[in-house]
Amino acid sequence: MQINAIYPGTFDPITNGHLDLIARASKLYDKVIVAVAVNRGKTPLFSLDERVALVKAVTPEFPNVQVIGFDNLLVDCAKQHGADVILRGLRAVSDFEYEFQLAGMNRRLAPQLETVFLTPAEQYEFISSSMIREIAQLNGDVSCFVPDIVHQCLIKKFS
Repeated sequence: MQINAIYPGTFDPITNGHLDLIARASKLYDKVIVAVAVNRGKTPLFSLDERVALVKAVTPEFPNVQVIGFDNLLVDCAKQHGADVILRGLRAVSDFEYEFQLAGMNRRLAPQLETVFLTPAEQYEFISSSMIREIAQLNGDVSCFVPDIVHQCLIKKFS
C-alpha cells in the first residue's frame, strides 16, 4: 500500500529545520507533497511563486518530493493530491496546543486524513521563518539556518 504525506507551510523562507523534516519524511512515505500556502493572514516576504521555486531548488535530492502551491483548504488540497497523512512539525511544547486544535479540525473536515507530528533534529528546534526574516532584515548572518540559495535571496531582498 502506498502512503503519501502532505507537509504544508508558508515556508517564508524555507529553513534547514523544514529541510530536516522533508528529508526524514521522504524516508517514511512513498511520496511527500510540500504544499506552500498562500496564507492570507500574513504578508509574506517572498511571493508564492518565489517560495515554491525556492523549495523546489533545495529539494532536488529527494525524488519522491513534489512541491506545489495552494490557496484552498489544506484538507481539500490533500485530497486533490492523493495524500493520506498531514505532516506537521513541532519545535516546542508551545506549538502543540495550536497544532492539536488544527489536527482536530482537519480530522473533523476530513476523517480519512491522519495528522502525524515530527520534531526537528535538536539543532533546528529553535529556528523559525519569522526569526530568520527578522535577523536577515537587520543584516544578521542567517547562513547557518537556511540553505545557501535562500541565504542569497534574503541578502538580495534586504539590500
